[in-house]
Amino acid sequence: MSDRDVHFLPAAELAARLRSGEVGCEELLDHFLDRIDKLNGTVNAVVALDADRARKRAREADEATSRGESWGPLHGLPITIKDSFETEGLVTTSGAPELADHVPAEDAAAVARLKGAGAVVFGKTNLPLYAGDHQTYNQVYGRTNNPWDIDRGAGGSSGGAAAALAAGLTGLELGSDIGGSIRNPAHYCGVFGHKPTWGLVDMRGHIPGPPGTRSTADVGVAGPMGRSVADLALALDVLAGPSGLDAAGWRLDLPAPRNGGELAGLRVATWFDDPESPISADSRVALEAAAAALDEAGAHVAPATPPASLGELVALWEALVIPLMTGGLSDDAFDQLAAGVPPRPADPAEAAAEGTVVRALRAVTARHRDWLRASERRHKLRHAFAAFFADHDVLLTPVTPVPAFPHDTETEMPERTLAVDGDERRYMEGIAWAAGLGPLYLPVTVPPVGRTPDGLPVGIQVVAPHLHDRTALAAAAHIERLLGGFVPPPGF
Repeated sequence: MSDRDVHFLPAAELAARLRSGEVGCEELLDHFLDRIDKLNGTVNAVVALDADRARKRAREADEATSRGESWGPLHGLPITIKDSFETEGLVTTSGAPELADHVPAEDAAAVARLKGAGAVVFGKTNLPLYAGDHQTYNQVYGRTNNPWDIDRGAGGSSGGAAAALAAGLTGLELGSDIGGSIRNPAHYCGVFGHKPTWGLVDMRGHIPGPPGTRSTADVGVAGPMGRSVADLALALDVLAGPSGLDAAGWRLDLPAPRNGGELAGLRVATWFDDPESPISADSRVALEAAAAALDEAGAHVAPATPPASLGELVALWEALVIPLMTGGLSDDAFDQLAAGVPPRPADPAEAAAEGTVVRALRAVTARHRDWLRASERRHKLRHAFAAFFADHDVLLTPVTPVPAFPHDTETEMPERTLAVDGDERRYMEGIAWAAGLGPLYLPVTVPPVGRTPDGLPVGIQVVAPHLHDRTALAAAAHIERLLGGFVPPPGF
C-alpha cells in the first residue's frame, strides 16, 4: 500500500479502494493486525481476534475481486464488532466473567448483515460489564483507554469500538446504544456514530439480554460507528431493514433528507442549556462554534425550547429502561430489591431530591402498570416532538456535559461524581443528554465538532424526526465538511 496512513481513511474510501483493487483485502487486514500488535496495548480496545479465519476470508475476497465479483458494498473490508454482539465461532463475553468462554454458534442479526455485505470480521472490541456503564472496563479484559489521553476513559458502552476507530485499528465498527452507548464514546474519542430510529436495525443476538434472547429491548438500538458520515450512511444501508419474522411482509423506505439535503435554508434548532445537566464552558464554546458555522453557511440556526425538559426526559428513560435490567433476576433476588425500596415521599420536592440508588431501586422494581403509564407519557411526547419538528429540520444538543473525563473505575458507581467546571455533579448526568432522547425513538448522528484547549474531542448530537435518519446524516455531513471531521489523535 502506498498510503502509510491508510488505517485512518474512512471505511467508505477503503471500500472503494478494495473494489478497484488498489488495496488488497488480505493486505489491509494484515495492516490492521500489525497496528493492533504494536498499538493496542496502549488503549486495550480490541480484545479478541479471529485472525486465521479472517485472513482466509480476505484471501477469498481478493480472489473474488480478481474474477470481477463483488460480495456487496463492504466487500473485503476488515471490521471489528462490539463484544455485546454474538459472533459465530468467536468468543462473545459482553464483559461478563460467566461468559468468558461463550462462543456462539451463529451471528447476531446485525453481524450477519455486515458479513452478508462482504465485511471481514476479524475481532471484538471492549465494553463495560453487560454494556452497563459510560466507562469501558470489565473483569474479563480490563480497561480501555482513550487514544487522546490514556488517563481518561473512552466512554461506554461502545468505548472499545470508538477507541479502535480513533487509533486506526479497524475499518468500521458496530455499536449498540440504549442510553448513549454509541454517542458518548464517539464524542469522547472524536469519531462518528449514528443511533438509528428505534426498530430500524434488528437487535437479535445482542447481549444483554441473555444469549438466545428473541425479544427486542425497548429503546435499545444497534448502529454504525466510523471515521466519517459516509461510513455511517454506507453501513446503515446494510444494517437497516426488516429481518426475521418481519421480513415476510415489511419493507423499508426511509425518506430522503429534508431540505433536499441542502444546507442553505436548513432549519436548525439548538438546545444547549438545561438545569438537569449543565455543560462545561469548553464544551459550550465548541457547540456554539458549530452552530455559528452552520448559520454562516446559510442554515437558519436559532435556540429553541423542546416540548419537554431534559429532567422530564431522563425520568422517562429511567422509568422505561432501568426495569429492563431486572428481567433476568430470580424471584427471590427481585423480592429482596423490592423490600429495600422506601415509601415514596408525598412532597414532590423531596421525591425529586432522592438519590441515585433510591431512584434506581424504584425503577427496577416498578410494576407493569408503572411502565405502561410511562410508555403512554413517552408516546404523547413523541407526538409533541413530531409537532416540534414541523418547524425545525434538526435539533442540536450536547452529547455529554464534559469531554472525556479521568478514569474512575475503582469507586462504586453510586458514589462516583462528574466534575463540570469544578462542580461535582451526579455521575449519571454523564448520560443525561443522550439517554433522555432514547425513549423518543429518534435518530441521532454524532460528528466531532472540535477540541477543547486541552486537546480533547467534542461531539454534538444531530437529532432528526422519527425515521428521518438520512436528515440527521445529511446535517452531520455538513458539519463534517465545515469543521474538518475526524482528526487522528497524536501518537497514533
